Amino acid sequence: MNTNLPIEIRRFKKIREEQGYTQQAFAELLGIKSSTADIERGKIKLSGTVVMELLKQFGINPLWLFGKSLEVHLRLDQSDVSPKVVAVDPNGQDTILLVNQKAAAGYPNNVQDVGWVGQLPAFHIPLPEYRNATYRGFQVEGDSMLPNIRPNEWVLGRAVQSVGEASDSKIYIVVLFDSVLVKKLQKIPGVTKKVRLISLNAEYLPIEIAVKDIQELWQVNSKLTFGVDEPNESSLLRELQASMNELKGQLTRLQS
Repeated sequence: MNTNLPIEIRRFKKIREEQGYTQQAFAELLGIKSSTADIERGKIKLSGTVVMELLKQFGINPLWLFGKSLEVHLRLDQSDVSPKVVAVDPNGQDTILLVNQKAAAGYPNNVQDVGWVGQLPAFHIPLPEYRNATYRGFQVEGDSMLPNIRPNEWVLGRAVQSVGEASDSKIYIVVLFDSVLVKKLQKIPGVTKKVRLISLNAEYLPIEIAVKDIQELWQVNSKLTFGVDEPNESSLLRELQASMNELKGQLTRLQS
């Protein structure tokens, strides 16, 4: 084997050979056009979609694939929704990655791609609430969570290890295989393989999803808001005050 190739390419080829697939058959299984020859020669990089398929089909740990872990396989039970990739700074401290609306469209297919995730903006919040846990920020799209969360606001979520840890009273960032949703999660009594996702905006109906379709789960504990509007109560109070002043003025003119 060519040791000059990136470690993920060498390990990709090793998986194919150990599983007994030809290059063409392996390509068909993973949804790759033609064969895996160009990947194994190092001409094409491994895409997030291929990394995801290796995880789904064989339980291959993306961190092992890229040489970041000694654990070859991940346990793929239906309750495991922990982060597939964790970012750390040079001091080994977890950083908070930001996923904007544009990046969220590609996030489900690249959630196991160390290179793709590593390109996301990262920062720290030096507050005790953000210590000893992994957090990720997502920009909200749409109005399904009004009035609590407005379109384009950012929500910060703490990583959840399993669906069993989820609480019916909390809002979550739910990473599916085809989308990223911000919803209130509700367990269905007597049902373990499905959960219900609820919007705060009454115009949106609840939806039920299979637990196995959840890749990651992040419990929302804070949000970032820009362009804060003055509370409606303050505006109304000002309007009432102006009306009272105008009425006083009219009474004064009538008395004079």
